[in-house]
Amino acid sequence: MPITKFAFPTTIHFGPGARNLVAEHLKQQGLKRPLIVTDRGLGTLPILHDFAESLEGLDVKVYAGVFGNPVKKQVDDGAAAYKEHRADSVIGFGGGAALDVAKAVALMAVHEGNVLQYAWDHPQVLPIRNALPYWIALPTTSGTGSEVGRSSVISDDATHVKKVVFNPVLLAKAVFADPELTLELPAPVTAATGMDALTHNVESYLSPAYHPLCDGIALEGARIAAHALETAVKEPKNIATRSDMMMSSMMGAIAFQKDLGAVHSCAHALGTVVDMHHGLANGIMIDHVMRFNLDAAEAKMAELARVCGAGSSANDFVGWLTKLKSRVGIPAKLGEKGVKAEHVPQLVRIATDDICHQTNPKPCTAADFERIFRQAI
Repeated sequence: MPITKFAFPTTIHFGPGARNLVAEHLKQQGLKRPLIVTDRGLGTLPILHDFAESLEGLDVKVYAGVFGNPVKKQVDDGAAAYKEHRADSVIGFGGGAALDVAKAVALMAVHEGNVLQYAWDHPQVLPIRNALPYWIALPTTSGTGSEVGRSSVISDDATHVKKVVFNPVLLAKAVFADPELTLELPAPVTAATGMDALTHNVESYLSPAYHPLCDGIALEGARIAAHALETAVKEPKNIATRSDMMMSSMMGAIAFQKDLGAVHSCAHALGTVVDMHHGLANGIMIDHVMRFNLDAAEAKMAELARVCGAGSSANDFVGWLTKLKSRVGIPAKLGEKGVKAEHVPQLVRIATDDICHQTNPKPCTAADFERIFRQAI
């Protein structure tokens, strides 16, 4: 067996009110001038204003230029804001997009060139040579788990093709996971981000890569999401289920250092071609791809069925996913979100080129992706 390297290094402060620990934490690090990186929607809401006000004794600037699937210009503008403020630290405050941009802002605050040149698959990838500014993460959704991830997904402004900057130096120095920050999320966002968290756990568990630590985390993360998501959608003020979904989200992101699968390749294509929200794309596609995977992952999918309370077989698990989508308001098919047959060739090309399906439990060719997308429309 080859030698495999494992690491779970992030310090996490988890629980209601964790956000109130941030000011003292930064002061203990000798930091005085944080830049908060957040999205346009949060930038106008009391939740962000109240958090910024809680950072007493610190000179705070807010950059609220993140929206949609993040692109290079948002990173450039954030890095400019960092330098203009003469900041000494970054606070990522928001969902996956804001946290991904926060990581990239920290990177580009101390590096030259184009952020996309630091993507792992760039033909002349640039090395990360300089120590990044101290950065911390406060997630306000329970989906991507970007707060504990070592990658940042940024799209090209013109092509919208997603690129991944992947390096352990992008890990947050500390995470303040406060489920109270998710209490105001509307039901559709709770459902889409929750399906994202569930998908991360499911695909990580099904990946054939060797990582028993991640398998254990993914299986438990799937169990937690399965028993909490519907209640979180229907009872938005239920702090117990909000806490469970935030934990499942982090567990999924920790687990997927093991790798993902074809659901994510489909979702990345949908994000590129029709700018679909990543969690929504995963939510729509998961049962369609799992049906494709059935004969290659029966034992593991049966175990997922067991822990999720779905039954005892792989078929039970796929059927449960379809019913769960309906119960939480995720469309059954892509057509309900405007995806048409004429989109399929481009979707297939991008999904086929995406790296995630290389660790799908079953090889997925261009012809397979075409069948999956056409069946999903």
